[in-house]
Amino acid sequence: MSATDTIFALSTAPGRAGVAVLRVSGSRTAEAAEALSRDVLPRPRAATLKRFRDGAGAVIDRGLLLWFPAPNSFTGEDMAEFHVHGGRAVVQAMVEALAAIPGLRPAEAGEFTRRAFDNGKLDLTEVEGLADLIDAETEAQRRQALRQMEGALGARVSGWRTRLTRLLAHQEATIDFADEELPGGLDEQVQAQTAVLADEMAATLADRGRGERLRDGLSVAIVGAPNAGKSSLLNAIAQRDAAIVAETAGTTRDIVEVHLDLGGYPVTLADTAGLREIAAEGDAIEAEGIRRAKARAETADLKVAVFDLASGPNPDPATWALVDAATVVVWNKADLVPRSAAPARGGLPVSAQTGQGLAELLQRLESEVSSRLGFSTTAPSITRARHRHALEEAEAALRRALEAGLPELAAEDLRLASRALGRITGAVDVEDLLDVIFSDFCIGK
Repeated sequence: MSATDTIFALSTAPGRAGVAVLRVSGSRTAEAAEALSRDVLPRPRAATLKRFRDGAGAVIDRGLLLWFPAPNSFTGEDMAEFHVHGGRAVVQAMVEALAAIPGLRPAEAGEFTRRAFDNGKLDLTEVEGLADLIDAETEAQRRQALRQMEGALGARVSGWRTRLTRLLAHQEATIDFADEELPGGLDEQVQAQTAVLADEMAATLADRGRGERLRDGLSVAIVGAPNAGKSSLLNAIAQRDAAIVAETAGTTRDIVEVHLDLGGYPVTLADTAGLREIAAEGDAIEAEGIRRAKARAETADLKVAVFDLASGPNPDPATWALVDAATVVVWNKADLVPRSAAPARGGLPVSAQTGQGLAELLQRLESEVSSRLGFSTTAPSITRARHRHALEEAEAALRRALEAGLPELAAEDLRLASRALGRITGAVDVEDLLDVIFSDFCIGK
């Protein structure tokens, strides 16, 4: 495999479809386009109707040919796209015809995007934004990914790095030309601007992991005593029978997860085992389920504590012990008691059986999720742990520069901060990351 090879791949999902798109990129793209169309290249970026033929001259299909000469293409190389009908036989015949052309080979996963990165068409944050856009399942994820793919995070980091480069130049001037006449107050200016940069990075880091959580989805744990109706509530919210519901206490032993789009935000809703005391000689499996339920409640971003209103207005102590600021309190089975029977300690009356109060609960959950994951229209979000780690490293280096006793030490810390920022966009020292990042892409992208 070589970066100079001409590559091809199906860029649309395999299977029966109205249209399939095959891409070719590399120095022999023009040759491939002319060979399959038996015609001269069309005008750049103009969809042109052509008959595509195999090596023997037999017509494979009639479709559109688009020609993107370098450097004005996605990869920065000569590129072509063949838009044909999406039947399996058509696609297979096109793939075989391309493979028969000397110098062409099938693309590896993410190879088109890797070439775009190598040719300076995308920085590493834009590459990751593209991957997130392909994987986006909710509206909020789509907006965040699109913003990153369009360069919002990369531009912010590059701006910081440009300012750092200027500060480093000024700092080194005070070292190299200490005996010459320099503008007054240069050291003070470097110190002040370094502090401003460090504070801006600290403000970006103080987002409670909003961007990463939006990528992965918010974790919501449903907790409560046995037979409080946790599984019924899960099924009612999911609008399907995701969890087994039975009158027998302790039916739920392991954690049952449902992935939801809640108001445009990704949420993983988890039904857990009923909380109760188990005797030492009791059911070991149920005891393990309770242990897992408590562990899940501790790590969840949000909890839904379910109490049985039909059992009385006072909450179950084991469940109430888990209630905190990150908890939505729900009183289930509200259909079994008079409307005047209000809960003793507040919360939402709900009936998973009849749907009473379910709309209000969903609205409350959407509000809670939005407050934690709400899309920012101002500063771009950090979306990966590697971004956060590099930015923390850069901020720490700037703080050290402010405390450095010697200008030479301050200059070195400014240099380290710049390198840390460069790793975010892929400007420096990221070879070890590239294979991992691009392997997550599908073939043809």
